[in-house]
Amino acid sequence: MTQSALLDMRHRDAVAPLPPGAVAPFWSVMIPTFNCGPYLRETLAAVLAQDQGPERMQIEVVDDASDKDDPAVIVAELGRGRVQFTRQPRNLGHIGNFHICLQRARGEVVHLLHGDDLVEPGFYEALEHGFRAAPDIGAAFCRSGFVDENGSDIGSTEALEERAGPLPDHLALLAGEQRIMTPSIAVRRSAYVALGGFDRRLVCSEDWEMWVRIAARYRVWYEPRPLAKYRMHLHSNTGRHIRSGDDMAYTRKAIDIFAGYLPPAMGRDVVPAARHAYARAALEMAQRMLGRGDRQAARAQLWQALRLEASPGIIRAATRTMLASLAGGARS
Repeated sequence: MTQSALLDMRHRDAVAPLPPGAVAPFWSVMIPTFNCGPYLRETLAAVLAQDQGPERMQIEVVDDASDKDDPAVIVAELGRGRVQFTRQPRNLGHIGNFHICLQRARGEVVHLLHGDDLVEPGFYEALEHGFRAAPDIGAAFCRSGFVDENGSDIGSTEALEERAGPLPDHLALLAGEQRIMTPSIAVRRSAYVALGGFDRRLVCSEDWEMWVRIAARYRVWYEPRPLAKYRMHLHSNTGRHIRSGDDMAYTRKAIDIFAGYLPPAMGRDVVPAARHAYARAALEMAQRMLGRGDRQAARAQLWQALRLEASPGIIRAATRTMLASLAGGARS
């Protein structure tokens, strides 16, 4: 790991420290939104059910100039003056909106909760326990559940440990695969001040790069209970980029970026393993898109699989899927 790579701020926005003497709550729950109206009520209700009061918990919705709904109405209706609301005068994109969230956060610990994701009862209590028990950790996260557009459960991340505590071998584990969904993690604001915000070069996988960057500098706490839910739908940031293959292109770029944060011996093992894991994921997505009849998306994913790893096994699998795509096109 090179400190120069870890602290290189050329592609990150700096997060300013709080002014001297500022009174900070423990939590800043920052909810970035953009056209999240169908889900925002549920997101806000889940947070307010765990509200610790304004002295301990800042709750704020930061809207990136939504043009299909009016989140201010939802915030006023559910928040009843308890929830702050900020609207960007123009659309900044999700990285820009995240940065405003981080700058406006006043708490010791920041929870970025997308306006379409959820927390389960006990989330804030469980993660606060981690920060109290291990003052040197930079972040704490839990297992995530996945829900679809209708809120139906469709799976969860694997359990990494049986008990809560600092995650063993956390850097290699978190760099080898994206194991942290954004609603499941909370980060000390001081870590964002030290390392900067999300990398502006990334449109997808910007969260993975951020979590690896934090793990390269700090220990990380793990809670095995699934206390957060990530919503899977085609209008999410990742979902919008699947058809073009950009989701995997940015995954490859994130791996290239955070490779510089890893000790050389670790990088020699972890980086090829990460590229292989996502080459396989791109192949699986190509097959899924082919099953939906979307040959353009399937081919885009196949190309990205080969760019992630052009090994004989990946080439053979991609060729089989491509032939199936061509055969399907000939029949249509």
